[in-house]
Amino acid sequence: MPVFLAPDTPGLPPPERADRYGVVAVGGDLSVDRLVLAYRTGIFPWYSEGLPVHWHSPDPRFLLLADELRVNRSLKKAIRRGELEIDFDRDFESVIRACARAPRPGQDGTWITEDMISAYLELHRAGHAHSVEARLDGELVGGAYGVIVGRLFCGESMFAEVSDASKVAFVHLVRQLRAWGVLAIDCQVPTEHLERFGARAWPRHRFLELLHELRDAAPPALPWRFDADFDPLQDPSEDDDDDNW
Repeated sequence: MPVFLAPDTPGLPPPERADRYGVVAVGGDLSVDRLVLAYRTGIFPWYSEGLPVHWHSPDPRFLLLADELRVNRSLKKAIRRGELEIDFDRDFESVIRACARAPRPGQDGTWITEDMISAYLELHRAGHAHSVEARLDGELVGGAYGVIVGRLFCGESMFAEVSDASKVAFVHLVRQLRAWGVLAIDCQVPTEHLERFGARAWPRHRFLELLHELRDAAPPALPWRFDADFDPLQDPSEDDDDDNW
């Protein structure tokens, strides 16, 4: 049974208290302090407009180890063409708003409410939330955003307005994070899209063990910029011959 929080109640219950739907608690606010605590505990907000905040910790948890990233041949070709310009944090607000507008199969509306947008903009200003952005001829056409917790990146959402834009941005994100020592990307819940990149389901207790190992490490230094010698295809060991994306 999830705990019901008063708006000013500090803290959150343990993630192991989640019900069978993964809901740990209902209510409370989206302050920077509470959000940082939630991510450090293995909990994230996910709810619809007009409802109180629902705090989730699903079991199993979908996770991508940075060393296990798979990039198929057609996506490698798209990256080599170099048509997309990839950056960090140039326009975080436009990325999160584009993610909110993006249609999702089987979903009516968006869970990225105006309150969520405002909260994550504050997280971004505080240095906890980051975006990776893909531009074509100077126009934002794809990207993703999430929250950094030590050496774990908690992915929140992504969008694409042209073919492969979010995929190319995601590969750049994961490869640069790995170069900085970030070991894993929390994908929260299973999707076929992320499974093709190599994400897999972990029992919640194993995810929490890894989180506890990574959360107190120093995160990548600010501001986030790609390394001068960065190459998103520098490690061919993850080759995947499956082109059915």
